[in-house]
Amino acid sequence: MFIETEQTPNPLTLMFRPGKTVTGGDGVDIANPEAAAVSPLAAALFALGDIDRVFLGHDFVSVTRNPAGADWPGLKPQILGVLVDHFTSGQPLFTGEVAQAGFDDDPADADIVLQIRELLETRVRPQVAADGGDIVYRGFREGTVFLEMQGACSGCPSSTMTLKMGIESLLKYYVPEVTDVRAV
Repeated sequence: MFIETEQTPNPLTLMFRPGKTVTGGDGVDIANPEAAAVSPLAAALFALGDIDRVFLGHDFVSVTRNPAGADWPGLKPQILGVLVDHFTSGQPLFTGEVAQAGFDDDPADADIVLQIRELLETRVRPQVAADGGDIVYRGFREGTVFLEMQGACSGCPSSTMTLKMGIESLLKYYVPEVTDVRAV
């Protein structure tokens, strides 16, 4: 099995492309070993040590290493071994329910929320996924859009600029009701 490895804008995160579907849908951000209990693959990656975060995307896996731990030349072969073992074993990606954060939107804002979600799906998420991450809609309240940065985007030095200069500007332009965008 050949797995492509790509750098991301976050120097602590590498993206691994196994050449096959991983989640086949929305990404799942696994931020710690405890949360990895729902995924044998994520649990095996965290078991390597020096791993801070695992993001399972549509067709990729992003792994964020601990800045004080092993460097990429030492860690990358171990990660590749875990990925090859998982994808050739036929194990399921998930063995439990994946929790999703967020809050209920006001039904009066349904049209606004629909516009926001459509812009995120068509203009933002594809570009962010190309860099090994994801941005997930979590809610809209009183003009503020709440988004969760996942994968390579979480903790990336340029994520604040992406959020404010890119996403906020885009949403404000197309949806005048949006006054602010915040990460949760």
